[in-house]
Amino acid sequence: MNLSETISTLKSLADEKVRKQHIKGGARENLFGVKMGDIKSLAKKIKTNHRLGLELWATENIDARMLAILILNPKELSAAEIEKMLSSEQFTWAADWFYNYIIKEYPDKEKFRERWMDSKDIMLARAGWSLTAGRVTRDSEGLDIVAILNRIESDMPAAAKETQWTMNTTLAQIGINHIKYRERALEIGEKLGVFRDYPVSKGCTSPFAPSWINAMVSRQEK
Repeated sequence: MNLSETISTLKSLADEKVRKQHIKGGARENLFGVKMGDIKSLAKKIKTNHRLGLELWATENIDARMLAILILNPKELSAAEIEKMLSSEQFTWAADWFYNYIIKEYPDKEKFRERWMDSKDIMLARAGWSLTAGRVTRDSEGLDIVAILNRIESDMPAAAKETQWTMNTTLAQIGINHIKYRERALEIGEKLGVFRDYPVSKGCTSPFAPSWINAMVSRQEK
């Protein structure tokens, strides 16, 4: 499929309910509103096609970009390209897909982590803290967790909501995975109160860090 054919296919899969949902969630108007399942099915048909992926990304259409994320080859992207692409996408859903399918698959992703945590660019900072949450969860050797907790305590209240979300995830993962720092993580969460009143569906775990930590620790103990 070429670019024109792919865009036509995406347009034919448009769902107005999905479009309205995305716009309500902060998406720009340049989208069709294609269901995630349909985007994934189309990606499976196309398979990896790096050139087409770059062309789709350049359209700035959200559905096209989400498809692009699934067919790009992360190893063919330079560090500069990754940073530029991530910084250009302000819709958090698409930015998080980029993180999960591109950045997490990038061989040298650690080079981004500390630099992005310090970035004034909201989406880079969001991804930097996502990388830190991943390190805390799976590979914390060499991390100064005390310094990370101190920074969360001082910086999270004034952070942009997009960055606040992944900083909070880092706080929760410290409390869940590191018993030595659990009490401190709980104290910080209670003190800051970030996401304390976040609405959640019945049966779902609250993103409020103390609730999240206690729920996951309880499951582990069982």
